[in-house]
Amino acid sequence: MQLYWSSRSPFVRKVMVVAHEHGLAERIEKRPIVVSVMKTGRELLPTNPLGKIPTLVLADGTILYDSSVICEYLDEIGSGPKLFPAAGPARFNALRRQALGTGLMDMLVTWRSELTREHPAPGALEGYGWKLAASLQALEAEADSLAADPYGIGQVSIGAALSYLDFRFPEDWRAAHPRLAAWHAGFSARPAVQATAHIDA
Repeated sequence: MQLYWSSRSPFVRKVMVVAHEHGLAERIEKRPIVVSVMKTGRELLPTNPLGKIPTLVLADGTILYDSSVICEYLDEIGSGPKLFPAAGPARFNALRRQALGTGLMDMLVTWRSELTREHPAPGALEGYGWKLAASLQALEAEADSLAADPYGIGQVSIGAALSYLDFRFPEDWRAAHPRLAAWHAGFSARPAVQATAHIDA
């Protein structure tokens, strides 16, 4: 398998955490590429018309994107406990958590791009701040159940989003969210997470 990859992407990191959790990381050939809100990786467009990473190319030529689709594929073929519940309330709770974590990643990436503009839009920056505060408040309320529930794609997505927040934004969110901070410390100690740390290169 070939993965269009960047060590800076939280979406790629989410995929690689799942790959490591399932013992699949050695089967993935990383193809480094630089893409961002302001830079389209044109060489990627024939493979993924959205020009986004991660994009996974299977041995038979099948192409998979985005991170949620790739993670579910890896969960299906990998060994070990499944990260996507098969059905019922547990599945929808996991998918909701995945949506929150992945949506938070998307918001943070867009926020950072706005900050790099010569004249960032004050209204946009204010809105991103509100969304982050609301997300952290919701996750603080859910931190105990994140710890108690079986580890799955929801925890991977939320944990990866918080790790990206640490990587790109210097503000300390932990003091006001102690239960979430404690949960994230446990997430960060997992070997699959430590093996996929962001590198700004």
